[in-house]
Amino acid sequence: MRVVLTIGATGLSPAQIDALPALTLICVLGAGYENVAIDHAKARSIVVATGAGTNDDCVADHTWGLLIAAQRRILPLDKATRAGVWRTALPLPPNVSHKRLGIIGLGTIGKKIAQRALGFEIEVGYHNRSARTDVPYRYFVAGWADFLVVATPGGAGTKHLVNAAVLDALGPRAVVVNIARGSVIDTAALAAALREGRIAAAGLDVYESEPAPPAELLGLDNVVLTPHVAGWSPEAVQNSVDRFLENARRHLAGETPVTVV
Repeated sequence: MRVVLTIGATGLSPAQIDALPALTLICVLGAGYENVAIDHAKARSIVVATGAGTNDDCVADHTWGLLIAAQRRILPLDKATRAGVWRTALPLPPNVSHKRLGIIGLGTIGKKIAQRALGFEIEVGYHNRSARTDVPYRYFVAGWADFLVVATPGGAGTKHLVNAAVLDALGPRAVVVNIARGSVIDTAALAAALREGRIAAAGLDVYESEPAPPAELLGLDNVVLTPHVAGWSPEAVQNSVDRFLENARRHLAGETPVTVV
């Protein structure tokens, strides 16, 4: 077997790589490759390619769906409406517009999320390992943003990057959205902050327990949950498959794949 197709969450271990002596290409559907043994692959001169860019628009769209649903309390309002409760008996859901959005990880998906913020007249900031000089957005630290969107890669380097201290710095009106990897947010700390009103709401497409749902969050009505589908649509899946085929075609023809790690 010369080519393996996997996903970032499943990855490919050193033992699995060693069990395939003819392997020359590892392809990942989507942008994430956190559980692929990259160094081990490189030591064997195995090329690793991803589907980066194939589902960016889909993920960015879903991010805003989660953010709007969480901020505007769409799910509790739907439940109340079905129970016959009228608006005069309900708290007012706050605006989305004219707030401050902080994005952790201003990669290609982060930029798409930021672009969509302009329609809501939102001020955008970002936090990376270091400040960038090629974007018009401000570099922020926790506490500045009303909305915090996690769009950074997973892995050991970002595990629990959003912890109790970060959540407390955001404050009781903040909304947190994660469309990256569940490991980036400390789930127990998030659940406590939501229960105690130290942040207002959250929208999560990914979580540490997946594919099992996050038990700590299931009883909370200020959380919107989806089952890791931010990057899934008919268009995005087709784009990902097309990218895999093109990466494999190029590699087998002796050319460089489209998106090499």
